[in-house]
Parts: sequence; C-alpha cells; structure tokens
Amino acid sequence: MPAKVLDSFALIAYFRDEPGAEMMEDMLVSAGKKDSPLLMTDVNYAEVKYSIVKKDGAEAWAEAAKVLQGLPIDFHSTTRALADTAADFKARFKLSLADAFAAALAKERRTELVTGDPEFRPLEREVKIHWLK
Repeated sequence: MPAKVLDSFALIAYFRDEPGAEMMEDMLVSAGKKDSPLLMTDVNYAEVKYSIVKKDGAEAWAEAAKVLQGLPIDFHSTTRALADTAADFKARFKLSLADAFAAALAKERRTELVTGDPEFRPLEREVKIHWLK
C-alpha cells in the first residue's frame, strides 16, 4: 500500500502527546525503517503550525519544527487537480478546507488518511480512513 496521508489532527496529537500519539509514533518509526515517508499537504502543515502557535506558543512551535525536520514525512504542495478534489469534498461534506486537502491527497494517492478527527466520518465511502485510537 502507498504511504499513508496525515491530516493535521494526527501530527498535533503526536506533538501534544494526545490520544493517538502512540499509534502515530509507531507509524513514524515504521515509515523511517521502511524508508517510506508518510505524506502531508502544505495546507495541513500550515494548520499544524497555526494550532501549535495559537495554543502552545511560538517556542513550542520552534521545538516542534526542529523535531519535524527529522520525521519521515514528505510535504506536498497543492496542484490545481488536488485543489479541485478538495473543493469538491468541501462542497459536499461538512469539513474544513485543510481537511478537504488531506482527503484529496489520500484519494489522489489511493491510500489511507490517518486521523482521529470525527469530521472525516462522512468521507469513509470516498477515502479509506486509518483511525487513531
């Protein structure tokens, strides 16, 4: 199976040691060992940064950014095709624009989306979800 796609929920859970952090750590270790990085859109990266800075402060983000450099995650810029798919998801389902981009990348790559965010439940017919617990 192709590399899994992370939404911001998954990476924030990892950085804050919230529920799902242990599963995320296992996935990151496995991705590193297999030299098969996880995937995330730049839009979701921005949401992770924004969330950490807003709730935990700039110093917490500086530490997270250092850790992030060593994690096996490939960040993907948006394309017009990805934006079209994200817009379609946003129009049809009640979810944030960043979540729509995560789902769009998972659909484009035909892989699982890693999340614990219940906002994705309605998309289970469109995208395979790997639920964090």
